[in-house]
Amino acid sequence: MTDIDALIALIEPEANALGFALVRVKWLNGDDGLTLQIMAERPDTRQLVIEDCAQLSRRISDKFDELDPVEEPYRLEVSSPGIDRPLTRLSDYADWAGHEASVKIKGLVDGRKTLRGTILGVDGEVISIDDRKNGSTVFRMENVESAKLTLTDRLIASTAPVMSDGADEIEHDILEDEQED
Repeated sequence: MTDIDALIALIEPEANALGFALVRVKWLNGDDGLTLQIMAERPDTRQLVIEDCAQLSRRISDKFDELDPVEEPYRLEVSSPGIDRPLTRLSDYADWAGHEASVKIKGLVDGRKTLRGTILGVDGEVISIDDRKNGSTVFRMENVESAKLTLTDRLIASTAPVMSDGADEIEHDILEDEQED
């Protein structure tokens, strides 16, 4: 597989040129083959709508067609990070302080490989979480294997869609379809 850092060097400028921040680039190897997953967001809304995904996908596809950086067959997947988003940057922990997360650690922190609890914040390079079992626990970003927000009512309330134009029409159409059945 092509090195992720080399792909990020190609993808990130394309995302930035469209006004998006890159959240994650990851190879997924599934039953249906290899997928290059790219997550991005608008910094002001922390979301990416379908049109944004299509625009970024076309831009990356054009760049990859020009440079051909991936030798093996793969599928390109461009998406928003979603509500229970991965935490991939130090700034994510600061931005989502007060919300619950699950963090898998490389090695052990306070005798644990997985931490679950409320993100307390970031101090320099050190992340703090109020772990459900160990209380206040600190670790460095370099020790994070993977992390994501935990779906809670508080998270849902704080990530309500920024753009809900047309939502009433969609609900109305669904109700009409149900009445016809």
